[in-house]
Amino acid sequence: MRIVIVEDEPLIVQRIKRLTLEILTEHQPQIVCFGDIDDADDYLCENVIDLLLLDLNLMGRDGFELLKSKVSAAYHTIVISAYADKAIVAFEYGVLDFIAKPFDRDRLEAAFNRLLASSQKSFYGCRYLSVKKQGCIEIIAISDVSYIQAEGHYSLLHLCNNESALVNKNDSTAYLHNKNIEKIMQLLPINFLRVHRSYIVNMDNVDKIQIIEGSRYSLKLSNGQLIPIGRTKYKEVKEYFGNLD
Repeated sequence: MRIVIVEDEPLIVQRIKRLTLEILTEHQPQIVCFGDIDDADDYLCENVIDLLLLDLNLMGRDGFELLKSKVSAAYHTIVISAYADKAIVAFEYGVLDFIAKPFDRDRLEAAFNRLLASSQKSFYGCRYLSVKKQGCIEIIAISDVSYIQAEGHYSLLHLCNNESALVNKNDSTAYLHNKNIEKIMQLLPINFLRVHRSYIVNMDNVDKIQIIEGSRYSLKLSNGQLIPIGRTKYKEVKEYFGNLD
């Protein structure tokens, strides 16, 4: 597992590194440390990693500078910071967990368990998802996302009122996100439901459950689109609506 630690206090860097090596021993962590935002940014642009451990105060600079540009990446981010009042904002921008300083081994281990268990979600659902588009980072409000579709190791974010998204993956309102569907599911608020191995749906944008040919089910979105419901997911979807037939 390839891990980057961005922290400017040497003693804390050594403690995080030591505990990480202990907790994740079986995953053979390879750890690189930076105390400077620009150096970390350069490395992250040129290297593939699995996890970013980020402080929010780096030599007087705001770690959100790095966070906002990197939450569109394929890897997860866990913030370790004394600024506990920034936790909600960090979650809104899609971090997996926020560890308040001072912290102990158990708290760090709990965060790593959340990382390793795709069924565990972040404490708060994100309010934004960021994507790279034409060389820039674009911030998308989660409320504007109608559904998310698996696309290999990536995910396609389909925005509301996009009638052609199911047939045209190149539609201008479909945004490619670097996280796969399992990782992105960990960050979403509770109104987003995994209804199929390839689809996550914003249930606030659903009109009804619809029976289709062959005794299969789909969700009819408010714009008329149909999203398939996996056979193993039907019970969970129905329970979300109550006892909707």
